[in-house]
Amino acid sequence: MDQPHAVVVGGGIGGLTTAVALHECGWRVTVLERAASLEPVGAGIALAPNAQRALDVIGLGDEIRSLAAWQGAGGMRTPSGRWLSRTNSAAATERFGGPIVLLHRATFVGRLVSRLPAAAVRTDAAAELLDPGAADGARAVVRTASGTIEADLVIGADGIRSGVRGVLFPAHPGPSYAGFTTWRFVVPAAGRPFAPHETWGRGALWGTQPLKDGRIYAYGAAVAPAGAHAVDDEKAELMRRFGGWHDPIPSTIAAAEPGQVLRNDVHHLIDPLPSCHRGRTVLVGDAAHAMAPSLGQGGNQAVEDAIVLAHHMTPDGDLGAGLAAYTADRLPRTTAVVRKAAKASWLMRLTGVPSVMLRDALMSTVSRLGPTLVLRTFDGIADWQPPQHTYAARTKDAHRPSR
Repeated sequence: MDQPHAVVVGGGIGGLTTAVALHECGWRVTVLERAASLEPVGAGIALAPNAQRALDVIGLGDEIRSLAAWQGAGGMRTPSGRWLSRTNSAAATERFGGPIVLLHRATFVGRLVSRLPAAAVRTDAAAELLDPGAADGARAVVRTASGTIEADLVIGADGIRSGVRGVLFPAHPGPSYAGFTTWRFVVPAAGRPFAPHETWGRGALWGTQPLKDGRIYAYGAAVAPAGAHAVDDEKAELMRRFGGWHDPIPSTIAAAEPGQVLRNDVHHLIDPLPSCHRGRTVLVGDAAHAMAPSLGQGGNQAVEDAIVLAHHMTPDGDLGAGLAAYTADRLPRTTAVVRKAAKASWLMRLTGVPSVMLRDALMSTVSRLGPTLVLRTFDGIADWQPPQHTYAARTKDAHRPSR
């Protein structure tokens, strides 16, 4: 039979991982990215053990693990610098089978693109879904500026404002504002070492994390009206909000160029979709389950989506049954993670002095009882296993699923 053709709308993390996974199992893939290049908009991404095991399936897990920069202690602090909780990379690795790997999005995108045929990715190629197709009949149809493309499978990986999702489920209310905004940037290495940390204040949070190459990934979040922006520039806004917090936060902000600082309001799909697919068209990543960044799982869940979808999309299999199985696997899990992330963000958004003091006291108490209690937040998330055997060199047996 002819090689089946999959069209991926969107060249972000979820779209590219899906393209690689489908290519690995025998599909011809075309990735349509509306931007002029694949240089990602963003700064860093944290890949947890669940995503690493998913990447083992396409042979990328060990490459990603080799980029882990977090060694030793870290934890959560107050703006004054007092430690609320401490944990370490060894405890996380022991509990979940791997470290947390923080890397620049551009690095991850480069590793994914290197696994695809040169002609598979088309940039400056905005695409619109015209017809989702029928699983047992007509092919799906996508329109670009250069014409229409018929495909055996279309993957909507076009982000939180997904046009593909709007065609599939026009009655769905779409994403809603989560109540806070975020900032992100990457700067050169600090003058002196520091322990990786997240610092929680009143309705605000800051994170300073090292990358493998010595640079620093920094991020902030704060309660703010939707659509708000700094009166001057976002670097100045960060200094106003976080410049009085403990070291190395002020010096990290000072090291950023004003144009480097990215600001984005957080929206999430708190109302789950009725399905992850319709006809021959399926959704992955933020298009399917945009979530607050509170658990750092947005990109990780997109990677999981890609691997699970490819597992069910064998070229000679029943496409309709495969898509139904994908929805059955992914919809309950991602809905639960979206809701858990929303609950975690509620803790960050507390602004009243008594409630913040109670939150901090609880965090401190839990930490004193043992670092594994803090890590339990990620039970059922970071310990996820892919549905198929992996074949990455080091983890072929160690991370083989038990089911």
